[in-house]
Amino acid sequence: MIKSITTPLNQDDVLALKAGDQVLLSGVIYTGRDAAHKRLVALLEAGKELPFDVYNQVIYYVGPTPAKPGAVFGSGGPTTSGRMDAYAPTLLSLGLRGMIGKGYRSEAVKKAMQEYTGVYFGAIGGAGAYIGQCIQTCEVIAFDDLGPEAIRKLTVKDLPLTVVIDSYGNDLYEQGRAQYLKEHQHAN
Repeated sequence: MIKSITTPLNQDDVLALKAGDQVLLSGVIYTGRDAAHKRLVALLEAGKELPFDVYNQVIYYVGPTPAKPGAVFGSGGPTTSGRMDAYAPTLLSLGLRGMIGKGYRSEAVKKAMQEYTGVYFGAIGGAGAYIGQCIQTCEVIAFDDLGPEAIRKLTVKDLPLTVVIDSYGNDLYEQGRAQYLKEHQHAN
């Protein structure tokens, strides 16, 4: 069963998601990669306001290609999430609910997701053009000098995602590996 969910996400929305769930996400999300995350945390450390309130929001780890004429957004496949691991716990502590990317997350991020009720969605690597079609509006809201890595406010419709790590600490990567080992252990 595919779950349709809409941002902003509150704690109950996140608690209802389990590792392995297929999701179609709609609503407003924000983009940001490592350079933007570094600047966000630097603003916080300097006691300054963030360019957007992260509470109950979702950040997509993406640096899109330039949009083709007439298009809202270029190709936008996920980037490797581990590069944001140094910054994610701080943002989760402020109420960030969701992160979208690809690849493994650190134990510190998983722990912060459990403590602050967050969820990690996997987007399909290599499907950037398809993902780009799910984006209805795009506006650069901060750090324009970063080019593709600037923070963008996106409106998405039915963005296809998979819950990779839920707020209970269940990790689809670990579950898949354990299942594979269990099934192939008996083959030897």
